[in-house]
Amino acid sequence: CTYCTYKKEPDSTVTFMEPEKVRSLARLAKKHGCTEALIVAGERPEEKYGIARRWLDENGFASTPDYAAFCSQIALEEGIFAHTNVGNLEYKEMLKLKNTNPSIGLMLENSSPRLGEKNMPHHLAKSKDPKARIAVINDAGRAKIPTTTGILLGIGENEEETVRSLEKIRELHRRHGHIQEVIIQNFVPKPQTIMGKESAPERTYFARTVALARIMMPSMNIQIPPNLSPGMFGEFLHAGINDWGGISPVTPDFVNPEMPWPSIRKVKDVSEDAGFELKCRFAVYPEFFKMVPEEILSKMSAMADECGHVGGMKWLKA
Repeated sequence: CTYCTYKKEPDSTVTFMEPEKVRSLARLAKKHGCTEALIVAGERPEEKYGIARRWLDENGFASTPDYAAFCSQIALEEGIFAHTNVGNLEYKEMLKLKNTNPSIGLMLENSSPRLGEKNMPHHLAKSKDPKARIAVINDAGRAKIPTTTGILLGIGENEEETVRSLEKIRELHRRHGHIQEVIIQNFVPKPQTIMGKESAPERTYFARTVALARIMMPSMNIQIPPNLSPGMFGEFLHAGINDWGGISPVTPDFVNPEMPWPSIRKVKDVSEDAGFELKCRFAVYPEFFKMVPEEILSKMSAMADECGHVGGMKWLKA
């Protein structure tokens, strides 16, 4: 995409995180009171880069999603629950990931094909064709996997396209009942990108969209990433959000590494100042536990309080 710095050209030494590193990170996460591992990768780099294809072949994996499932199993063995987002998945790949992932993620970003036209931000990002993304999110519903999705504001969309995107997410959830969370994410310009000189979405537009999402989906879990709105993220509690997403004491936000996480203590204070209580949830919301395989659910239940949130307060030390 013309606004993203996540994509990197591989060199002779960098491909996938080694299994030993995955396990050591999971153990470190456990030490810090974390319960979730976000497993994220470029979409099928083996189809473009020989170095990625060779690494997978040499290590016995058919594809990036296949390796993501393996990493999810490592995390599960260490008592950490995976949430995988590796782009557009095939149905059979989802079924495999379901064995080790209580939830998966795929941002819709926007349902308008206009954003994929020439000189628009998704022109060279073919996997962000909204028809493809909608089909994948629909397949996740058929597979009965709790799914996180959302929209991205400020990349050239108009307000009608924003509304249509929220309507499409609502439609998919009404069809399958599987969308556990809707992220309303604001574009953050990065100087080294084509859109580096563009402006972030106007503050009122962002807050109004959050409020609109709450009106359209009154019982949905709605999130904004607090690190992308430093100094003002508490305002969105009054606009209708009820979730802050993942905040890591172990790793940066790899997609937005220039935007540091707020401390969990700070988020707790901001939430309480607005009249809310901060709780730590698993990679899947309690109301979606019924979709989670028994092996995963039993491990979560052993760590959960009576409401299905993470028991104890160890997570607050971060």
